[in-house]
Amino acid sequence: MLKAEAQALRVRANRLRYAEAILAVAAWGGSFIATKLALRETTPAAVVWLRFALGVVVLGGAVAARRQLAPPTWRDAGYFALLGFIGITFHQWLQSNGLVTAQASTSAWIVATTPVFMALLGWPFLKEKLGAERLLGIGLAAVGVLLVVSRGDWRALALGSFGAPGDWLIMIGAPNWAVFSVLSRPGLRRHPATRMMFYVMASGWLLSTIPLVWGQGLASLVRLTLTGWLAVGFLGVVASGLAYIFWYDALQAMPASQLGAFLYLEPLVTMVVAAILLQEAIGWASLLGGGIILLGVWLVNRQA
Repeated sequence: MLKAEAQALRVRANRLRYAEAILAVAAWGGSFIATKLALRETTPAAVVWLRFALGVVVLGGAVAARRQLAPPTWRDAGYFALLGFIGITFHQWLQSNGLVTAQASTSAWIVATTPVFMALLGWPFLKEKLGAERLLGIGLAAVGVLLVVSRGDWRALALGSFGAPGDWLIMIGAPNWAVFSVLSRPGLRRHPATRMMFYVMASGWLLSTIPLVWGQGLASLVRLTLTGWLAVGFLGVVASGLAYIFWYDALQAMPASQLGAFLYLEPLVTMVVAAILLQEAIGWASLLGGGIILLGVWLVNRQA
């Protein structure tokens, strides 16, 4: 009887972690649409600052509730500030400015190539082997991205004149996030994931105050309507707060390779929701290019 009850508890716990992983990925997929909606009313700098102001509050509350709050050393503070600049301030500057002109679904497909860049960085810095299969995956992912951003216009692809200006910023963001992920690995061995993300996010948020004050971000805040505030609230509370908590909780309960498979859902969520809320067309190039990207990423990650 006790054994059966213990088994039932494990099953319920696993279901909870699966649900958390799906909710996190759905939130991140929806974040592209929420950003596009908020950018209709205010500046990229204001969106980033408000988003992570809310995210810091949510993550800080989670860290305090779990009694993981501890002051960082000066060395760790510098390390967190570096990660905050790369992963929050600069990365979100690229993404929010890119989404001014880039489609949400196109951006999600490009971001999905991040594991490819992580594999490329792992080769020189972590001495990880690439191999023929991984090289094939990298090549396929590159072809898929070109197909998605060109929207199937082969003539523009041949001439090299394709993609919105924002597409190029999003394309820089994918390797930038890979750099952030690789640099985060040593810290995750020393700190609980939620606490480390709190300090990284807080550092990035503080640094994002500079472009907010320097530009027209503060003045643009008064233009936010209820729709804009709801979009920013979703970005801050759900996508930048709860989603990270859910993701790292799931990571503690299942292998990283198994959890990573859930990320394949993110661009699919974005594509469907963008078609509904933003009326972005789902073309053959997006479907075919997205499928090629996922196949390439799968080949890169298959051995892991």
